[in-house]
Amino acid sequence: MQPFFVTSGNVTADRRYEFAQQYFRRGDLDAAADVMAQAVELAPDFAAAWFALGEIHDARGQREQAITAFRKAREHDVEDRHGAALHLMRLGAEQMGAMPEAYVRTLFDQYAPEFNRALLETLNYRGPRIVRDAVREVLRAAGRSEQFRRAIDLGCGTGLAARAFARSAVEIIGYDLSPGMVGEARQTGLYDRLEVADMVKALQGEADGSADLIFSADAVVYLADLAPLFCEVARVLSSDGLFACTLETHEGDGVILGVGLRYQHNGVYLRQTLQDAGLRALHLAIISTRDESGVPVPGIVVVAMRAGPDTC
Repeated sequence: MQPFFVTSGNVTADRRYEFAQQYFRRGDLDAAADVMAQAVELAPDFAAAWFALGEIHDARGQREQAITAFRKAREHDVEDRHGAALHLMRLGAEQMGAMPEAYVRTLFDQYAPEFNRALLETLNYRGPRIVRDAVREVLRAAGRSEQFRRAIDLGCGTGLAARAFARSAVEIIGYDLSPGMVGEARQTGLYDRLEVADMVKALQGEADGSADLIFSADAVVYLADLAPLFCEVARVLSSDGLFACTLETHEGDGVILGVGLRYQHNGVYLRQTLQDAGLRALHLAIISTRDESGVPVPGIVVVAMRAGPDTC
């Protein structure tokens, strides 16, 4: 996928940007840095070039120069569609915080047309099957049938996860932050309703106890703080409803931003946050939903239900 690009309005600066990207792709980092610096000199408010210069300096091991460039990128694109804030967090220049909403929307709008092919063919993606199998295991253990009156798919993407539950849910509602993804999901015909919305805000519009199943495959990884989401999940779930999701994890403490620019949540943090929201984990297992460079990315699948009255 090509980097997100908005023209500077200066033809020469845009050409310098393209030349620098070619050097970068070939691994000539010094030439890339020199030519990209020329681009921002010609167009000082060229956010795409500042961001690319940050990536180049980062690849060269020039941390301070990278930080300066990423800050310039964000300064000249206040929505931060490139995600400069994430790189600043990763470099330790800023504290862990929420992912810029415009970055997530832009990323997946760009990604939508090739999303399924990239996930299934390149990344060996298996998230929907893992979520479905975990839910089935919980239902079998409880002697319950695999039937749900109303299901909500959070971060629905192109509809891959909905396919896994299409035969067991009478009604499926889908939410995604990306209009491009919602457009792709609509073509599947699997959803009774689809809306463009942030996961937490989407659930805030749902009635208490209105869903028998809430599921999310590889979307919670874009949230740093899970408490607001889990509190809404606990409120919207019916008394015997299930919540199932996958996350990426790590062996350290709390929450970190991984090299893939997705949040990784420690298992202890996950259990505590579920408990604080009034949810009880029925199934929690270490799994991997995708590969990167041929290596499985460590993850967790969890299935939970309400432990009692809403505690948030």
